[in-house]
Amino acid sequence: MKLIKIASLVFFTFISVSSAVASSENLTFTNLFEKDADLATNWIGNTKGYKVENNTIIAQPRCGNIYTAKEYQDYVLRFEFKLAPHANNGIGLRAPHPNDKTVKRHDPAYSTVEVQILDNTHPKYAKLKDYQFHGSAYGIAAAKKGAEKPLGEWNQQEIRLQGNQLKVTLNGQVILDTDISKGDAGKFATGRNRAAGHIAIAGHGPGVSFRNISVAELDNAFALPSTDNQAPEGFTQLFNGKDLTNWKGLLDRPFDKPHKRKSLNTDKLKELQAKANVSMNKHWSVTEQNELFFDGAKGGHSLATAKQYKNFEFHVSWKINAGGDSGIYVRGLPQIQIWDPADTKAHRHGSDKGSGALWNNPKEGKWPLVKADNPTGEWNHFFIRMIGDRVSIWLNGKLTVNDAPLYNLWEKGKAPIPEMEQIELQCHGHPTWLKNIYIREL
Repeated sequence: MKLIKIASLVFFTFISVSSAVASSENLTFTNLFEKDADLATNWIGNTKGYKVENNTIIAQPRCGNIYTAKEYQDYVLRFEFKLAPHANNGIGLRAPHPNDKTVKRHDPAYSTVEVQILDNTHPKYAKLKDYQFHGSAYGIAAAKKGAEKPLGEWNQQEIRLQGNQLKVTLNGQVILDTDISKGDAGKFATGRNRAAGHIAIAGHGPGVSFRNISVAELDNAFALPSTDNQAPEGFTQLFNGKDLTNWKGLLDRPFDKPHKRKSLNTDKLKELQAKANVSMNKHWSVTEQNELFFDGAKGGHSLATAKQYKNFEFHVSWKINAGGDSGIYVRGLPQIQIWDPADTKAHRHGSDKGSGALWNNPKEGKWPLVKADNPTGEWNHFFIRMIGDRVSIWLNGKLTVNDAPLYNLWEKGKAPIPEMEQIELQCHGHPTWLKNIYIREL
């Protein structure tokens, strides 16, 4: 539902911590609102729009939005809430910072995913869409009804967000378990593929009280796998550690570009592919350690998946030598950058900022959020999520790109990126080792 514009911002950089351990998963919870604490201790945004009384946060008229000072990726959020008649509120998941000027509309129902908090019993809400009632992922999926306690009583709610999977439990009953990346949300949830962000209380108006708010961050699942070349559950192995099954050589210029390849007839494509495969077999091989190896020699071409992909999650481990340079092309477009941050010759191009960003982007996503490279000669690992034209990237378990658009370098300003295309391992004239290559289509 439409939210009130933020009236003021209060910044506080420290998060107050106290922990309790959950028996089921051994999760460590951090209190986001402590007894007798100032709301501004852990929250930013329109904190003046909320009254603190008897260790309870009470939404006031025109309360506006408040956001956790800290950003979160995957987590379990627990809280209690109480509703007055026709109360309406929400919890924003991975919301952008309220000062982020790249966001057109700072309403969690649009800028991220909002879990609705609502008095389902009030007549004024009788004609809402199913995805607008309490516990629903607004615009995406409807929650089950009937688990709310009577108005004026406290409810216990848990929101679990891990990757794309959202699970909402109300008073011990699971009322929603859905993949937020699926389905057509229309004009809502345009930021639902964000990989990290603030937890928001979406202040639609008075009549909602909160207490005992705490969060536990879930372990990052995107770091280097413990066992080589064995696909995680739900993923397909693209490199078997033995040969080049599932791969082909990239066509020579200008047909290395998707829009140029489309102009080829079947016979010509077959002819050029055979030539590219000769180069592939000359320069790409499998080592005795079951690693995919590119020799870096002149005349080598990039490696491409035999199959094309649309939306996916992708694992790949890689290693380079000092001064090395490579990359991953998604949808046939450059590139998720791989290079040596210690290479001073490449600092003028930004190598000192680290790998794992969309170097060919003009702005958003061009540089990694953090430098997460291991030293050259050691293994690194990418986890890449691509949905629509947007990409999130983790390097060695650290988020380096958060839901940034991938630009079409080959047809600047003329065409959107291909809806479906191959993934490519870049040849850039430097020896490169790869393994643990898996994909899950979304």
